[in-house]
Amino acid sequence: MLEQAGIAFYSLAVVGVLLTGISKSGFAGGAGVVAVPLLALVMPIPQAVALMLPLLLVMDVKTIWLYRRTFDADTLKRIVPAALLGILVAGSGFALLSESVLQVSLAVFSMLFASWQNLIPLIKKLPGSAIIWGCLSGITSTLLHAGGPPINVYLISRQLEKKIWLGTAAIFFGIMNLTKVIPYTLNLQWNDELFYLDLLLLPVALIGVSIGKWLQHTLDEIWFIYSCRILLFFSGFLLLIKL
Repeated sequence: MLEQAGIAFYSLAVVGVLLTGISKSGFAGGAGVVAVPLLALVMPIPQAVALMLPLLLVMDVKTIWLYRRTFDADTLKRIVPAALLGILVAGSGFALLSESVLQVSLAVFSMLFASWQNLIPLIKKLPGSAIIWGCLSGITSTLLHAGGPPINVYLISRQLEKKIWLGTAAIFFGIMNLTKVIPYTLNLQWNDELFYLDLLLLPVALIGVSIGKWLQHTLDEIWFIYSCRILLFFSGFLLLIKL
């Protein structure tokens, strides 16, 4: 793989990792979905997913530290168990699902989620919404690191203040990504070349998180929500054009 990693790979990898880091600390993971489709343009999806997980874990540690005092424990109690169930389901059937069908579904979901303000009244009335969105986030996160769109729909319905939303999302994704190490290991997705590429991309990941932290201080609540919606739509569009 390293011999084939040229300018196109590193360019897409830097953009994808940087956007993911910004998304994690500034936009609650709403744009984290872009990294895998970008990388999948130049490498197989299973390798792209495996490459991103160690970087996501490092981003999680830094983001959790930044927002360690601002999170909603009650929300986490509602969504974490459902997400773990989703990870179990996706991890068990990792090799059986069609990548193209999953990508189309995620693209459509992400673009629909960009209109989440219209979904909030429905979500509030929907029984078991924490289970539904938490489980869906666990599934999509395991398969394509795309757990941001579904869980952000639920988090917005909770009407959380910006920093609490970011802190809650940081802990949620940290727990999910750490748990995902188990199915990834069982499915033999690791190799030395991927870890080497992770080391090269690690500074980009940390820079992205720092930029995201700065951006959330710069944007007010209205622009914060608006930016998340734009990033989600962009993510869905990238998933479509990648096919």
